[in-house]
Amino acid sequence: MFRFIIVVIIVVGFLILSIPILLVEWIIGKFNPYRKDISSLRLIQWVFRVILKVTGLKLDVIGEENVPKDCAVLYIGNHRSFFDVLITYARCPGRTGYVAKKELKKAPLLCNWMNYLHCLFLDRKDLRAGMQMILTGIQKIKDGISICIFPEGTRNKGESELPLLPFHEGSFKMAQKTNCPIVPMAMVNTCEIFEAHFPKIKPTHVILEYGQPIIPSELSPEDKKHLGAYTMKVIEEMLEKNRKLIDEQ
Repeated sequence: MFRFIIVVIIVVGFLILSIPILLVEWIIGKFNPYRKDISSLRLIQWVFRVILKVTGLKLDVIGEENVPKDCAVLYIGNHRSFFDVLITYARCPGRTGYVAKKELKKAPLLCNWMNYLHCLFLDRKDLRAGMQMILTGIQKIKDGISICIFPEGTRNKGESELPLLPFHEGSFKMAQKTNCPIVPMAMVNTCEIFEAHFPKIKPTHVILEYGQPIIPSELSPEDKKHLGAYTMKVIEEMLEKNRKLIDEQ
């Protein structure tokens, strides 16, 4: 419970104390948008690393060399915990926006930072708004900003990472339209940080693996047509392998 309280204090404290920083970043953005993007990115990554340190997380990362550093990508990962965002965002090498549920737009200050970080808000009940979000994401990728999506659509609350919830094929339109690399991310054991014993936060061993980039144009016509299913299979194989590593401990 102590760790949970400390994490809440860090999050709330940062949001309140960051009000003048938001103003400074806004001013910087008026003159140098790219510099503002990078400074906002690095600041939030630092805060996320502090929070993860408080949780006592032991993180093993596999295949990080597979993440392209010279172009925007579409990150695709499985989703079991609120901490999935912190773990993965803290390691993004460049500007990256995450797709989040529209309800977060109502969160004061948090919403401001999410907008600064190029996050996209998804209304699952409005098809037209969903299409507009995809178009916005396509433009961001063209502008050199990576996008991260958890295509299961919600947190998987099953007993284990497998089976995955079905991937929404629409999540992959951004890669299909831009031919940007898809970087599969497989996270094992993240729900043991918090969700498995709410409200306690416990030190946990997590494995994060980045798979080989998937280039849509290099796939067979059948795999191109079912890009979500293809990527899902890649992530499932990584999860199965790394779940065994955790269970053997």
